[in-house]
Amino acid sequence: MSDIQYLTPLEAVGFVRSGDTIVVQGSTSVPMVLLRALTERASELRDVKLISGFAIYPEDAPYAKKEYIDSFRALSIFVPNYLRHAMREGVADTIPCFLGEVPFLFRSGQVPVDVAFLNVSEPDADGYCTYGISADIAFSGAECAKTVIAQVNKYMPRTFGDPVIHVSQITAMCRGDEPLQEVPTPVPNEIESKIGRYIAEQIPDGATLQIGVGGIPNAVINALGNHKHLGLHTEAITDGVLPLIEKGVIDNSLKALYPGKSVGSLILGSRHLYDHVDGNPDFVIRDVAWTNDPQNIRQNPKAMAINSAVEIDLTGQICADSIGETIISGVGGQHDFMYGAALSEGGKCFIAMPSMTDKGQSKIVSHLRPGAGVVTTRFQTQYVVTEQGIVYLRNLPLADRAKALISIAHPSVREELEREAVRRFGIGFLRLKN
Repeated sequence: MSDIQYLTPLEAVGFVRSGDTIVVQGSTSVPMVLLRALTERASELRDVKLISGFAIYPEDAPYAKKEYIDSFRALSIFVPNYLRHAMREGVADTIPCFLGEVPFLFRSGQVPVDVAFLNVSEPDADGYCTYGISADIAFSGAECAKTVIAQVNKYMPRTFGDPVIHVSQITAMCRGDEPLQEVPTPVPNEIESKIGRYIAEQIPDGATLQIGVGGIPNAVINALGNHKHLGLHTEAITDGVLPLIEKGVIDNSLKALYPGKSVGSLILGSRHLYDHVDGNPDFVIRDVAWTNDPQNIRQNPKAMAINSAVEIDLTGQICADSIGETIISGVGGQHDFMYGAALSEGGKCFIAMPSMTDKGQSKIVSHLRPGAGVVTTRFQTQYVVTEQGIVYLRNLPLADRAKALISIAHPSVREELEREAVRRFGIGFLRLKN
């Protein structure tokens, strides 16, 4: 459309007022042009709250600095990497919540939204832009906002599904042609590959996958090459799935929801991936309230939830969002998909991790570190996988769980863990050793 009036970034963010709450689009499409311009207004503004979700950007958030503490309050529901430094300094804070419930907080008014900052594609001939690779919390944020401010970006792909907005619904638009952030596809190491093979052996043909980001998820994908009729219903769509789609391993033919379509709430990876989904109707991007709804997840047959952990204690409690008291991420969709997959007919839930950290510390521990958060409770944990093996905890008594987990801990710590198990579970554990 040729009659659109584009403002400068500083003019566009001029609609923000003191006391406003802003929802900021995330994934690899952070509207940083708008955030930089907003920071220029720091001296004029007071108590502006900015809420971010999962996001990746190579620079720290410009507004989350000590000198702007009276102007801006940086909040997140998943501690994006650009806020971690601010979190350590106490300049930023996090709101603990399940990712799939965030849109409800907006829509119910429990978290009032005044403004949404978006990074959108160029409008088509009818005036429609798409949020491209990031619906997640941005879709509901824009739906609830009184003011929508958009950075129009020629690099943003056009995608199908929820994240579509007409220019008439946008209060102010500016140009912001910044290339989207790219996330390299991790090459699994030997330990991760072994874990991936253990998980792949448990995944049947016709399963629907929720698979995350990192070496272990890619190791699982690499081990699924001979499977048939897999489906994809996930939170994040990454480069790793493309080879399986191209080979026809992922054909989505047996899914109950959106058969024939790969479904996610955000896309992050390489420019090749962004180009692949651009205008591709085989990919559907939905509001995170929909993708992460356990009642939707359970409708797909044999839903497989594959997630990771920072550490796990001998009873099966999973910490995935912090290292002790230091918050490093959020619950994200782990709980949503673990619960939904557990309800799915033939569904399975996996927690996968190396047995040791890079610093040589066991990730299977007698007790979680002081201050550690429990993301997945001991009541939900099913399969736990390390390079040492795979165990199934569901329905096991506590002492039996401890024995199972010790069997997949690194051999160098098993004796110490056994002593802790004896101290904690007494004769109940000792009888299992005989």
